[in-house]
Amino acid sequence: MPVPKEKVESQRKAYALALVELGRERNDIVVLNADLASSTKTLEFSNEFPERHFNFGIAEQNMMSTAAGLAAAGKTVFVSTFAVFGTGRVYDQIRQSIAYPKLNVKIVVTHAGITVGGDGATHQITEDIALMMVLPNMKVIVPADAVETSKAIKAAADYGGPVYVRLGRAEVPSITSEKDQFEIGKATLLRNGKDVTLIGTGIMVSVCLDAAEVLKKKGIDARVINMSTIKPIDEDILEKAARETGAIVTAEEHNVEMGMGTAISMVIAEKKHVPMKRVGIPDVFGESGSSDELMKKYGLTVEDIVKAAHNVLKRKDKLSRLQRVSKKLIKHERKKGNKKDTKRSKSQKRKSSKKR
Repeated sequence: MPVPKEKVESQRKAYALALVELGRERNDIVVLNADLASSTKTLEFSNEFPERHFNFGIAEQNMMSTAAGLAAAGKTVFVSTFAVFGTGRVYDQIRQSIAYPKLNVKIVVTHAGITVGGDGATHQITEDIALMMVLPNMKVIVPADAVETSKAIKAAADYGGPVYVRLGRAEVPSITSEKDQFEIGKATLLRNGKDVTLIGTGIMVSVCLDAAEVLKKKGIDARVINMSTIKPIDEDILEKAARETGAIVTAEEHNVEMGMGTAISMVIAEKKHVPMKRVGIPDVFGESGSSDELMKKYGLTVEDIVKAAHNVLKRKDKLSRLQRVSKKLIKHERKKGNKKDTKRSKSQKRKSSKKR
């Protein structure tokens, strides 16, 4: 169950602490960074295990290639930099040298999305989930808070293959607890509800919880799901939510054209088609500004999720009415067909009797 959102914590710091713990437990853990150890917080690992930490400077392609070599030699490799450098700049190396041979490299990026703030569009990558999601063999994880980040890092270390973990720069509300289970490929039900399902990932999970409270005051019972693994996506929880609530809203700090919402819509289209609305960044580049200003401008607020929920509920109600009318028409047509069959049968009997 979620804990009260009374504090905010750093996902980067949680990542650093988890790395240090892993380093103490396992000698095969090595960490690589590209001149950003202070920002990604991998400096903590470097301070305790300097012989297992390597700084490549501003040479991200070399860093990824070396990570592949170390993994091929039996190491469990964590590679960190800003999300924009850890995906777009090195995509060829990730595809050819890490994903294709399914090597044991964990790409843990920070400063993802628009909450980077003042760094502007060149550093606000909003298409990284799409880039990583489409790669065969790659797992994609977007933790909701610091506690879940720690669990995700440890789960990634235990998994034998490439993993992409997306973290933000800003501190985020604590919404999960130490007791909650984390498993790659499994989403978490944070709040039950029967009217509509709100599915968030990363920083947007806490916004979905706030939106559920607003909807509750309006008499709407909203279910909230934390989709911390984007790939492989939890199809079972999605099908259940679609069947039981009949309406879905997704929310992500990512380009709405191709991210978590798109991945979910493909499952819903195949498993249980229901009204759905995706909340995310429009198909545009970002700009400089504070995190709050940008979240508001690009439609990632509580109000935007509430509005989307009302949209799908109206469509759900309309669909329900159409289905009722359709059932009545089908029932009526069947009755007419049965009457015609009865009349035809009687007519045939009379004709048969006359022939005799």
